[in-house]
Amino acid sequence: MKIDNISVIGLGYIGLPLAVILASKSKPVSGYDKNSYVLNDIKKSNVKINEPDFLKLLNSQKVKKKFKISKKLKKSDVFIIAVPTPIKKFNSKVNMSAIFNVINNIIKILTPGNLIIIESTCPVGTTNLIEKFIYKKRSDLKKNSINISYCPERILPGNTIKELESNDRIIGGVNYKSSLHAKKVYELFVKGKLHLTDSKTAEMCKLSENVFRDINIAYANELSMIADKNNVDIWSLIKLTNFHPRVKILNPGPGVGGHCIAVDPWFIINQNKRYSKLILQARKTNLIKEKWVIKRIKEKIKILLKNNNTLNVVFFGLTYKANSNDIRESPSINIIKKFLNIKKINIFVCEPNIKNMKFNSKVKFVKLDVAIKKLGLGVLLVKHKEFQTRYFKNFGVDNIIDTCGILSQ
Repeated sequence: MKIDNISVIGLGYIGLPLAVILASKSKPVSGYDKNSYVLNDIKKSNVKINEPDFLKLLNSQKVKKKFKISKKLKKSDVFIIAVPTPIKKFNSKVNMSAIFNVINNIIKILTPGNLIIIESTCPVGTTNLIEKFIYKKRSDLKKNSINISYCPERILPGNTIKELESNDRIIGGVNYKSSLHAKKVYELFVKGKLHLTDSKTAEMCKLSENVFRDINIAYANELSMIADKNNVDIWSLIKLTNFHPRVKILNPGPGVGGHCIAVDPWFIINQNKRYSKLILQARKTNLIKEKWVIKRIKEKIKILLKNNNTLNVVFFGLTYKANSNDIRESPSINIIKKFLNIKKINIFVCEPNIKNMKFNSKVKFVKLDVAIKKLGLGVLLVKHKEFQTRYFKNFGVDNIIDTCGILSQ
């Protein structure tokens, strides 16, 4: 069970931090990505991962010595796959081409005893399909001579390095030997517990975690719409309800974003349409919340334009979560796009965590002090630490729409 040389394929939000951590443990690590721009940015330390600890680690002498990047795969003891598996929300087919393109390239250089670890989000049964695919393509390899495991990541963007090291990990091999081999890799850096299981359970575990969160957020979002209809302050309602010792309602928002929670439920739904009705309804509810927010904004704009020729609409927050620069699947972006063609309004966006973003010519990015001065109608979309209640207390209820609880701080 050799792990002397490790290759990480896909140098994005997961692959790059993982490769850097492994290199920091004095293991020779080869990082691969088909995108030349990604490789050039890594060389220049111009990466999307906005974490001071990460850049410090990336530029450390130990990592520079042990971590090499390339577009061409070479032989290795361990191949870790962290490439995207996109899905169209109402399409039953996940795009697995990136993973199988990688497997096709790995197959040519596999030798008995090698380990393949899949970290990409996958439909249940993918790891077993990959195993069959490999032995079909390489008839010279004896059955079980290649170890294959599915090991899903559990990280919070903005805290990637710490969570990669401290969180428990699920390791699901196609057999017990594969699980043990993968365990040796994660023992190099994981301080949390390592839980061994089979590959199908590991695949479903990854999906189930994010479905659980999506369902709980859907309840909070649905409750917020019901409370609004009944003229009940949702933030006060949740605070009081959560005094119950066995109740913990989450805070609602303008929808659900992120590469995991907003996407992973569809992996289960599309494989299990008959039995995933609750999961599907939760996903629909979180999409409905976006539309509900859009409708409320339009209603406010209509009222305010009765007494004004033009209106400055300022959206506070563009990312999918607070105190992050991650915009993947952000409901804020979806909401703002619905106002690009509305006449008589000027659109401003205040997003303290993003610099030099290209959005739309009609949208002007402004700093917080300018945003407050421009405010005709303020829409609070993301609860960034910079957006404090005191900045908005002088504006009336008709001039502020709070979708994330900033005014309740």
